[in-house]
Amino acid sequence: MTDFSCVITAGGENGGSEGPDALRASVASVLGQSLRGSEAVVVLAARADGPTRTAARALADSSPDRVRLIHPDPAARTTGALRNAGLDAATGRYVLVLTPGERLHRHACRNLWQAGERSRADLVAGRWSRTTEEGGKEQEPPWQGELYARSRTVARFSDAPQLVVRDALVTGFCLRREAARRHGLRYEEDLAHGEILFGPLAAAAVGRITLVRRLIVTGRAAPDRARDLAALVEAHRRVAATLDALGLPVLREERERAFVRDHLVPLARSFPRLPAAHRTQAAATAARVLTAPVPSELPPLERVAATLLARGDAEGVLTAAYALSRPATVCAPVAAGEGGRVEWDEQCPVDVTELGHQYRQFGGGRLMNRLTRCTAEEGRLLLEGRLVLPPHLTPDAPFTATLEFRARGGARAVAFPVDDVRHDGNGVTWGARADVSRLLRPVGVRDTAWDARLIVEAGGVRSVSDLFGPQDLVEGAAVRFAARPRLGQLAGDTWEPYITLKDHLALRLTARRRPARTTRRLVRYATHFRPARKAKLLARALRKRLDRYRSRSFKATMYNTWLIRLPVRRGSVVFESHMGRCYGDSPRALHEEIRRQGLKLRPTWSYDTSPAGFPADARLVRRWSWRYLWALARAEYWVDNQGFPQHLRKPARTTYLQTWHGSAYKRMGFDETRVRLQNAPQRERLQQAVHRFDHFLVRSEHDVATLARAYRLPEDRLLRTGYPRNDALVAERTRTETEGRLPRPPLAGALGIDDHKKVVLYAPTFRGGPAAGGKQARRRLLLDVREFAERFGDSYTLLVRAHYLEAARLPLCPPGTVIDVSRHHDVSELLALADVLVTDYSSIMFDFALLDRPVLLYAPDLDTYAAERGSYFDLQEKAPGPVTATQEELFAQLAELKKSDIRHASHRAAFAAEFGAYDRGDAARQVVAAVFSRQGASRTTDHHDRGAGR
Repeated sequence: MTDFSCVITAGGENGGSEGPDALRASVASVLGQSLRGSEAVVVLAARADGPTRTAARALADSSPDRVRLIHPDPAARTTGALRNAGLDAATGRYVLVLTPGERLHRHACRNLWQAGERSRADLVAGRWSRTTEEGGKEQEPPWQGELYARSRTVARFSDAPQLVVRDALVTGFCLRREAARRHGLRYEEDLAHGEILFGPLAAAAVGRITLVRRLIVTGRAAPDRARDLAALVEAHRRVAATLDALGLPVLREERERAFVRDHLVPLARSFPRLPAAHRTQAAATAARVLTAPVPSELPPLERVAATLLARGDAEGVLTAAYALSRPATVCAPVAAGEGGRVEWDEQCPVDVTELGHQYRQFGGGRLMNRLTRCTAEEGRLLLEGRLVLPPHLTPDAPFTATLEFRARGGARAVAFPVDDVRHDGNGVTWGARADVSRLLRPVGVRDTAWDARLIVEAGGVRSVSDLFGPQDLVEGAAVRFAARPRLGQLAGDTWEPYITLKDHLALRLTARRRPARTTRRLVRYATHFRPARKAKLLARALRKRLDRYRSRSFKATMYNTWLIRLPVRRGSVVFESHMGRCYGDSPRALHEEIRRQGLKLRPTWSYDTSPAGFPADARLVRRWSWRYLWALARAEYWVDNQGFPQHLRKPARTTYLQTWHGSAYKRMGFDETRVRLQNAPQRERLQQAVHRFDHFLVRSEHDVATLARAYRLPEDRLLRTGYPRNDALVAERTRTETEGRLPRPPLAGALGIDDHKKVVLYAPTFRGGPAAGGKQARRRLLLDVREFAERFGDSYTLLVRAHYLEAARLPLCPPGTVIDVSRHHDVSELLALADVLVTDYSSIMFDFALLDRPVLLYAPDLDTYAAERGSYFDLQEKAPGPVTATQEELFAQLAELKKSDIRHASHRAAFAAEFGAYDRGDAARQVVAAVFSRQGASRTTDHHDRGAGR
């Protein structure tokens, strides 16, 4: 008896596209296993073709001890019957089934065998990947990440419901052979894609299951959903019936939703790539087999696609496919539903209110422009299409249109008039004839592709849309036009319309005649023969060397070796706020105080990406540029609130003022578990970076006990002045107490906030690292801002302030209800404007408490966050306002804000007194006097070195 029997079938009636190469690949992966006690059981159908038979015999003859060839009963014609024959012939302790083309990872059998022997489980499953429909790349189903996040053993399959909710057990698992026979596990012989049903049946029968996080199988073919839809639906129905029979209706409902997402939505997405006949056939099949109602819990566009499929509406599914890939584009003439809701259209009454299309305006968003005809007529390109235009977007002005072709990757564009423009109620029908041969004159190099778009104008407002069409819309060779490149016919001679991979119309310059084809062959040879390849390698090496000279590591080395030796420039100050992302916080307050006092200091501000919004009376340098490093090396003062780059040493005669960016609730510095788990060089690097601080601002003794201790700062470096940024908040509270809340700060008018509305500022904390490449990570907010707008939009305006290292994803909401202020430079201005603060664990609550205004804490993951990150105090005990765990609790507190404010007024006052004891409104003056004035700066103004530097 062997350890592992791997059953591989060949030649089944419903086995899909198999061949000798696929069979060889699967058997080779078995023979290459690091677990030598593994065999390949090849079950050859009687109907297998000649090449497959020859390949199977050759494999068995080459490795007779590890490859067994099984000839089942000739009546066994389906893949299910062949697999059952393989199960009967298997002799291994464990048995695993592969479809031809699927390949085992080198250590797959060993990993499964070890897990099974260790856990005594009868079923062991691991991860698998499949080839994508585009490009044939390997990709794992996204839901596997959660299912196989860690290796574990479960007592029954319902403890890992994704095993049956998704098609997790179609491959990549093994069964103890004795358990398979004891439970009578067999493949349904009349069912195509029987592996979809066999896996859940096995999981339900065996009980104990082990999940391993290792990759087991690669190369699984992507399903042809358009062809096999009926079989996929039948297999899904039998799995759902099994879950019902086991008394698991909740899992059945979850599987219904998963089936729509895993099969119906991808089928709808593929419609633009299918020929028209296949689209019609797939839609007709869907209408016949999809009889169950579409789950209402799905996202709106997925629900629309599934509904249109079930109705057999091929054209509607094509539109839904475009909407799925571009959810911000209006693709249907939305109709009014009950209770102010919005539906997809009158024929498909699916609620799409949350897409926010009802709030869009003409010219303010993309509209789907469906290309209905693309052909040649009298030597010109004839295009016809229809622009979706819901009634509420229709302007009260006549329409004019222009067809434009724009060179891809360039600025050149050629416009053609559109004479036929008609508005028909919920759309604009248009037609154009473009003489591309005469008017479209490319250079012929680097401008061989031109994208088409339609510009519709009404009342001075323009709407620009790409031309959407399925891949088979263009009529091939019949639609070609002579081209006249400026470099002559040798650069190209023919314009060909085509549909891009993004389903948009474009023109490409091709070579159809012999001179142009010969020229392109010569160019290709000249750029690919050996000297050209060597030149390319040399250019690539040169670019790498130049990239190295521009890298941060090289710049840091040059700075620490040479630039740091430069003499300090008296009176020069480098300011930085949040790593150059904004002009705000305490560095801004100090800069403005220095300017107000007229001190003779030369300010330099660093910016991360754009200098917009930074002060005009300061020198501006881009972070990590050579000008930035030069400014740091020569500065007499460094001022920032986050930390200048850790790898840069501070010059000996430079004073580093660290204003910091907030008091601490969560553990910081060397108190963090993440830092404690770092190796010694990493901790030493952090310690050296902190040792650069000459002054560190604190706003209470809480900061001394937490931040100063966590960063191991000596007492003589602490300045008990409070935060300069909070001077504005103290002044705002004084003004409010004496003059009242009105008039509001000028920012309210700039944001378009109505005077009768109160302002709620939602500012959640940082929850992860920045995205790749230093870009801001876009994260979904825990607060459902759309529901907030629906419930409180009449009386409140919600300002959303994401953390400076993150960016918020906001849905489209009614105008004036939700405003993204994440890019606003100074958060103190937002705090002064806000009537209510909603946050979770952000240090912004310590600052807002100085205004003595309501604070609502929305912390649905309080216990988890406190356990993972650690905290310095019990938030429930010391919070300046109510701590809510659910959105309903938060909305209830907001609905009774006055009562909540009265109940928590004393807590808020105690909170401000404890955590803001040194914030008295004169922090900027104190810091300037302590750090700058005593160094001998005279009171004259200098505007030296203004302007932006890069």
